[in-house]
Amino acid sequence: MSLPLTNPRNPSRLPPPFATPQSLSDWLKPRLAADSFGSWGVKPGTKNVHNLWLEIAEGETLLADSIPPVRTVEVVIVRIIRNDGKVLIESHQELSNGVVRNRRRPLSEKMKPGESVEAAVYRAVKEELGSLVKIESLRNLDDEICNNVSGNVMILPGSYTKKVEERVSASYPGLPACYVLHTVDAEVEGLPEGEFCTEEIEEYGDFSERGLADCAVSCKRHYWKWVDSESV
Repeated sequence: MSLPLTNPRNPSRLPPPFATPQSLSDWLKPRLAADSFGSWGVKPGTKNVHNLWLEIAEGETLLADSIPPVRTVEVVIVRIIRNDGKVLIESHQELSNGVVRNRRRPLSEKMKPGESVEAAVYRAVKEELGSLVKIESLRNLDDEICNNVSGNVMILPGSYTKKVEERVSASYPGLPACYVLHTVDAEVEGLPEGEFCTEEIEEYGDFSERGLADCAVSCKRHYWKWVDSESV
């Protein structure tokens, strides 16, 4: 299957439907089980309402007005393959609250509105592996043009697949989620052969600079290792 040109959601960044995390919290409370909602950001490995508000504000998440609400997320999954056929997975993450969250999955990233799969792949590599793989610039992602990519990030032709999964979100207990998964295989030069660690780059972008992400649970470090392709 060939790569789709864009994520079909509206590429324009609109004001979030909830002015503040508190307004989102007030909207969610009568729509979710109290014990589940109360565990957000408290149960190890979960995120809090500030994280969800940021996802909505950045256009990464859509919430259906239902009881319970359904969270829809478009995700790009990058199966980075090296010459011997091994696949790179993120074994675990170190979060800002000190919690270690197990992952054991390939590089993945929530997509932005109007973003192409190709642009999302390069952005994912930049944000999570950028301290090792230098990507000088991604010119105008909204126009789906990715130039000046060093480190030889190459999406393998014919590897694209798409599927939809529906399940309760691990990050937000009690909140049903619909994940639209766009998966590609890729080769990335410049990565270590053994296990390694990287630091997250600009997880919340402008929101971090403006202090709006201070109360959110963020990822500080990613831990990676190579595994046999059959185990992924």
